[in-house]
Amino acid sequence: MTAAPPSFTRLPRLSTPSASAAQNPSAARQLPTGRLGLDELRSAVKAGLVDTVVLALPNLQGQLKGKRYGARHFIDRVANGSAEMCKYLLATDINMPPVDGFDLTSWESGYEDVAVVPAFATLRMMPWLPRTALVLGDAIGPNEQPLNLAPRQILRDQLTQLAAHGLHAQVGLETEFVLYRGTYTKTTRVGSGGLVPASEDNLDYALDHSPAMDRYFRRLQSALSRAGMPVEAIKTEGAPGQVEITFPYGGALAACDRHLVFKHAVRTLAGRAGMTATFMASPQTGVASGLHVHVSLTRSGNTVLPTPDGELSLIGERAVAGLLSALPGLAPLYAPNVNSYKRYVPKCPCGTACAAGARVGGRGVE
Repeated sequence: MTAAPPSFTRLPRLSTPSASAAQNPSAARQLPTGRLGLDELRSAVKAGLVDTVVLALPNLQGQLKGKRYGARHFIDRVANGSAEMCKYLLATDINMPPVDGFDLTSWESGYEDVAVVPAFATLRMMPWLPRTALVLGDAIGPNEQPLNLAPRQILRDQLTQLAAHGLHAQVGLETEFVLYRGTYTKTTRVGSGGLVPASEDNLDYALDHSPAMDRYFRRLQSALSRAGMPVEAIKTEGAPGQVEITFPYGGALAACDRHLVFKHAVRTLAGRAGMTATFMASPQTGVASGLHVHVSLTRSGNTVLPTPDGELSLIGERAVAGLLSALPGLAPLYAPNVNSYKRYVPKCPCGTACAAGARVGGRGVE
């Protein structure tokens, strides 16, 4: 059985503005889309098509943290070097208090800055923010090497170890979230008089969505496509207001990078539509949202987890055994909050007898 080929769409590129574009205001106003190279960003900034660049450092909670730069300042002062961000971004929890007890940073050693270098392979437009480009950054340690506890570097290290065995990981993600009508604040309640789901019924696989949900889906799908992250499918799920979005298979690091940007788009566009989007594991009793991670391992282009007849291979058996052994200790990573454990109840399809339920399919193990 062969691995499913990556289904990436060729991304549009930005051409350097020409003299004819300068004479044609409508052509000059044509915004770039998709992923960009640094030279393309310079051209877009020079043409006035991009005025803001967001440099984001992924944190331990799967969020984007960083700064918005004036585009010209970013090009002149940051692009060829680095920026500074506080180290505590990599040593805190979801509420971001300065926490003691970390070797990286603490009250004793001081909450100093860390250099963040733009990873230009991640540079793309953010169509949900006007004239804005985004680039993820890598935190650099005192030895001029990426900090090994930064999430992107943790994943890189694991992929390097796989590559030493001739193995390459492909990942496809299915993400669930819930849409509520209304804007969330800390004093907002869920239910009557507060936030209510964007739909009232179980709309699993439904195709008769409300006009508000249809508009939101169209705007989100269009924005993600123009950011160079086309979706595979959008569907409503079983809980009221619940949505699942599936992305095409691809490299593991790229898939995780895109997922961070995707969550930013989901929340931003929901806010502009007068709604609130939450990826919380269980925002209400009986409502459970998760992230399905579909993984395949290939060697020389051939999948190695299943056998040709669809059974688990020896490598597949060892992969599942490793998951069953490691997942209890990894719980603080995949279930980091008290709310996470509200999913683990009887008759929830999220694995209550053990931490992992493995299925072998044409593309790998789920």
